[in-house]
Amino acid sequence: MLLESIVRKTLGVKKHKVKSIEQEGGRILIRLDVRRGVRLCCGVCGKTGRVRDRLNVRRWRHVPLWGIAVILEYAPARVFCRDCGRVLVEAIPWSQGKSRLSVGLIWMLSDWCKLLAWNQVAQLFDVHWNTVAAAVKQAVAYGLAHRQMGRVLHIGVDELSQRKGHVYVTNVYDLERKRLLWSGPGRSQETLRSFFKEHGESLRKEVVGVCCDMWQPYIDMIREHLPRATLVFDRFHITQNLLRAVDQVRREEAVRLKKSNPDLLKRSKFLWLKNAENLTDHQRTRLGYLEKLNLRSHRARLLKESFREFWECGFPENAKRFLKKWFWWATHSRLKPFRDFAWMLRRHETHILNFFNLPITNGIVEGLNNKAKIVSHRCYGFRTASTYITALYHCLGKLPEPKLVHKFL
Repeated sequence: MLLESIVRKTLGVKKHKVKSIEQEGGRILIRLDVRRGVRLCCGVCGKTGRVRDRLNVRRWRHVPLWGIAVILEYAPARVFCRDCGRVLVEAIPWSQGKSRLSVGLIWMLSDWCKLLAWNQVAQLFDVHWNTVAAAVKQAVAYGLAHRQMGRVLHIGVDELSQRKGHVYVTNVYDLERKRLLWSGPGRSQETLRSFFKEHGESLRKEVVGVCCDMWQPYIDMIREHLPRATLVFDRFHITQNLLRAVDQVRREEAVRLKKSNPDLLKRSKFLWLKNAENLTDHQRTRLGYLEKLNLRSHRARLLKESFREFWECGFPENAKRFLKKWFWWATHSRLKPFRDFAWMLRRHETHILNFFNLPITNGIVEGLNNKAKIVSHRCYGFRTASTYITALYHCLGKLPEPKLVHKFL
């Protein structure tokens, strides 16, 4: 009687009873039935109706008890619903759609998948990997169907490498709530167009600012679908391109000095890339020696250090004057990587200066991207983009979950 009471309480059933609890081949088999004379809920509208007939017996896998697999067995009833005007299958409290997993098992497996790799969860509960994947997909489908978008003022757009070979997914984040709004395979215009087809109408009037890198397909789609939003180029990506220019100068100079002094620039990469306050004592000593040699790498470092003042200008007018001055220095430095970087700034000057009117960055995006990489690394990657995207929604989307009568985790 105690075990029957526990089963009914954890399943949240009031109109059903536990018919029997048996052992079947090393598993616990719980047979359920309908209480006599009760009216059951319609599976479509939820209104109660009289029982018309019964369907064939179905089985569901439930949360294991003491490491022993638990199977639920029940013949679903069909009820006559006056509101719907037809005979429909009842709403089964422990079932979700046509899934062979109970609701309790679905949400317990999905909760563990936020902490562990999917194959580890499968081993832990002695189920197949596909069972775990199905549980996560159902949890994500429920979350997306019941998610409230709310007011989304600032969004960040960035691509994330799914695996080697330039295979990307495009992620759109809500910068205020720090959550994943949407993810899709690829990084083309069509990829981002799919996002705007799904959410464009709701976001068109709400979004104030969009932060992204200088990838032209993203820029074109944002201008087309969010014409009133302020487009801000991400400070992190601009700095990343600047550091690439510095490193390109160092590598070119190392090749030039390979015959005359091959060891001069060995292991000096981070001397030129680090900010001055972050250098160690040993690095400062070596940098002081290299600065006296009038190297091209030293000129590149000075340009990089001077550009740091740009982010401290405070007002768009001051930033524009500084950018004009710095552009002249870079284009007259006789360093091709810096000339290319300076002309890139000139082409995108308007959207770069928008940072001083709307100081948003993709710093939150980079943090969420790091979490997304952890999701992939702990599972040793995913074979398909759709499975990877499901895992991202599950861990980064902050999706709602139903209120369960019992929490197994």
